Amino acid sequence: MASTYSSFNLRTTQEKFYIEACDEGSEEVLAVDRVSTEMTLTVKRDVPAGADSRPICGLMGTIRLVAGNYLVVITKRRRQQDFHVQINNVLHTDGFYLPRTTTDAHSAAPGQHQPEFQEMSLLERADQRFVWKRTSAENSLHSQAQATAVHKFVFPVIHGFIDMRSSCINGKVFEWSIISRRSCFRAGVRYYVRGIDSEGHPANYLQGFFCSDQRLHPLFWSQRPNLKYKPKPQISKTVNHLDGFQRHFDSQVILYGKQVILNLINQKGSEKPLELAFDKMVADLGNGMVKYIAFDFHKECSRMRWHRLQILLDMVAEMQDELGYFLVDADGKVLLHQDGTFRSNCMDCLDRTNVIQSMLAQRALQSQLRKMGVLHVGQQIEEQVAFGKMFKNAWADNADACAKQYAGTGALKTDFTRTGKRTHWGLVMDGWNSMIRYYKNNFSDGYRQDSIDLFLGNYAPKDWKFLTLPIVMVVAFSMCIICLLMAGETWTETLAYVLFWGSASKEKLD
Repeated sequence: MASTYSSFNLRTTQEKFYIEACDEGSEEVLAVDRVSTEMTLTVKRDVPAGADSRPICGLMGTIRLVAGNYLVVITKRRRQQDFHVQINNVLHTDGFYLPRTTTDAHSAAPGQHQPEFQEMSLLERADQRFVWKRTSAENSLHSQAQATAVHKFVFPVIHGFIDMRSSCINGKVFEWSIISRRSCFRAGVRYYVRGIDSEGHPANYLQGFFCSDQRLHPLFWSQRPNLKYKPKPQISKTVNHLDGFQRHFDSQVILYGKQVILNLINQKGSEKPLELAFDKMVADLGNGMVKYIAFDFHKECSRMRWHRLQILLDMVAEMQDELGYFLVDADGKVLLHQDGTFRSNCMDCLDRTNVIQSMLAQRALQSQLRKMGVLHVGQQIEEQVAFGKMFKNAWADNADACAKQYAGTGALKTDFTRTGKRTHWGLVMDGWNSMIRYYKNNFSDGYRQDSIDLFLGNYAPKDWKFLTLPIVMVVAFSMCIICLLMAGETWTETLAYVLFWGSASKEKLD
């Protein structure tokens, strides 16, 4: 694989930024013009001796704001720079990670063990759906050779949650991870980003590395905050839902294989129309690779009957075994392929979804540990008390992190995820988090959504003064002509009007 430098110095002059690679024996320097943003490769001896210097960890890209272009760099593994407040708002969000290994940056996909793939840089190998970079650095380069070299400076930053642990069962030590990656397409916050777009990208798309993904209903629908505790979802009546729906599932089947949809929303009340529409779309799609299962989570688990979640697990157990999991040995030889994923969702794809995902993940991990000989035949993860507690807490941490990024608070129902039991204290904490969500969703999430759109380039800021001044000038000049054509009652009145509007237009011209 084309290596990526591990440490850098940012050298600054009035004309250029110089990003020096500080690895042993490296002489390459990436020069960035501060006006044109043109990037060129040079060597350390070409950097002016008087340039200011500071250590950095890498480069994310460039961003254009009203005052001009800015360079987004990574400093001391922190997500901050002295940019505008909205950019800081995004960069200060928890959950940004710098992948130092390839497994964090790309999916387990066919061809990844081919020599051509192995020779690619970390940025080139990364799945671009999950790379949170504002402007690709290579867009400012003149050749592919330069672009390849620049990849040694640029890191594919991902957003979501990563937890890596080491455990021991039956005297055998192993490492396991939970990785959730948030898509940069249709990214945003609760209530402000719902449904899908015309390209089939769903809101709040999180890819999990155990056995499933989570994303919102792939329909054109909205749920704008209106001071009500739970705004009524609105399904669009003016668009072709099947078009976006098919685009979404066509891409999922190509990428992952079979899709088992687990729809966990209520089958009555305001959520019922979404469930009915989802069911109808699957039937209209007629794709044998897509299977739909509706499970009314709240109804089944009402009155603290959370043991009834086992009904769903038993329902999908055979399907999960058929889908399998991806397994590769230390030499890169693929031993097993995963033939599909579970696509789970509720209204937010946070609370109910994470509970089900954690249970599916535990079952998948149990099968993997048996395959590797860590668990004996017939042994259950539930019997490993210390490991079971660690595993459940990791999944609850994952739920809290992903919920904060989308809804502004930790996840609901995490008492069950952490302990396997629903508690009255858990209900109290859910009420507290729900109140905080209500306030944030109605009074602060709009600003947060604007910040994300600005950061990802979905909104390009404009300096309105350059549009306003010509308009004012035209109006002033027009009024001056009108005053000449439509004289006042006296010549002094006409002269006053002409002088006023004439001086206004002259000031704008100056």
